[in-house]
Amino acid sequence: MTALVEVELDAWGFTNELDRLGWGDGLPCLPPTPEVVAEYVAASGLDGDHVVGQLPSSMADCTVTTIAANAAMTGMPREAMPLLCAAVVAIANPDFCLASVNATTASVCPALIVNGPIRHTLQIPFGSSCLGGARGSAPSIGRALRLIIRHVAGQNIRANEVDPSSITSETIFGQPARVVSIVVGEWEERSPWAPLSERRGIPGDAVTAFAHMGTDNICDTTADSGVKLLEVIGKSAASIGANPFLAATPFSEVAFAINPIWADIIARDVPTIEDVMYLIWDHAAVPITWIPEANRGPIEELGRVHSDGRVHLLASPDELIIFVAGGLGSLHSALLPGFSGVLAVTQSIER
Repeated sequence: MTALVEVELDAWGFTNELDRLGWGDGLPCLPPTPEVVAEYVAASGLDGDHVVGQLPSSMADCTVTTIAANAAMTGMPREAMPLLCAAVVAIANPDFCLASVNATTASVCPALIVNGPIRHTLQIPFGSSCLGGARGSAPSIGRALRLIIRHVAGQNIRANEVDPSSITSETIFGQPARVVSIVVGEWEERSPWAPLSERRGIPGDAVTAFAHMGTDNICDTTADSGVKLLEVIGKSAASIGANPFLAATPFSEVAFAINPIWADIIARDVPTIEDVMYLIWDHAAVPITWIPEANRGPIEELGRVHSDGRVHLLASPDELIIFVAGGLGSLHSALLPGFSGVLAVTQSIER
């Protein structure tokens, strides 16, 4: 049962009350009055009592009204409700393993990669500063999802404190995306390949939830061929401290946002996206001798050491998530390191 708490409608008073209750995220929140929440529910096209999913670790029902109340606190555009509801469906999917994402000490949280015409409707960034800093609705959408994870899934995060009533672990570092998440579009119009969601079986408006550990920049100023760029991209991901190299990790995923200029060069020299994924996967490997000796046994038991003595970051090229985004300045692409034992989930957005 949902309890209603009456507080002052003043935004300052409301935010202070959230902080006192341990429900806030450190940023100002708008009061989700019944009238405003009703507007968000209406924008979803669903009934307010409709259960969109059960979110681990709490396994509490996440209704459209609950989603609307959290969205209202961020000032998210009402038109983004179908996207936010689809994102909740995606992270509730058992393949995403939200319970593990919420309970770990690692800095992991969902990123949302958006495909289809809805990118334009909601002004989801896919060009310059698309991973943070671009104007638009992305931060409020991402923040709404993070509030839902706090309030419904049970990830009650308090700085410098492990909440005894929480069923989550204390994150060692966290990251800015654990407040506003990452919501990014794919620049489909500049991609030489089919859109990410279409390659994953869902064309049109769709969102892919991917559990990421932050972002890392990949920079190159000398490569003059697609093959060389793929070598730089792959080798940049293969750090022995990356989660997929943990001894107990049978599978993991990694995402790459490739800027349109690099994508054109790569597509010119490498015929298919499958070949692109294979080459990145093949370069994302290190000699087993690079792994500390104490950690090698379990890796060998999993059969991850190839005949040439290398250990690949990922078990298969299929564990790569590649999409085109970023500004036209070239020089850079972005790596989103993945978590362990979690799979990205793509969900259609029903408008």
